[in-house]
Amino acid sequence: MLSLLECLGLVAGTLTTFSFLPQVIKIWRTRDVSSISLIMYSAFCIGVFLWLVFALSIGSISLALTNGGTLLFASCVLYFKITIERKKKLSPSSNR
Repeated sequence: MLSLLECLGLVAGTLTTFSFLPQVIKIWRTRDVSSISLIMYSAFCIGVFLWLVFALSIGSISLALTNGGTLLFASCVLYFKITIERKKKLSPSSNR
């Protein structure tokens, strides 16, 4: 059975993890990544990955699950940033 603190961690982590979902959906629909910082999302994904490694090493279910989810959503944003900008640079109709 999960402790009260572990349940609190799951609720908090779930809320913060799913806060990334609207950004992922917006980028998916609009293909607009102009306001997304490549450096920020790169650093964030590395940091969350390290939190995931830490969570697994101490056996924290709440930290592992929520950081795994956060890493998934943040990696989607980072992937979109890289691929959409690359396509725009290669496109002959680019406004640059």
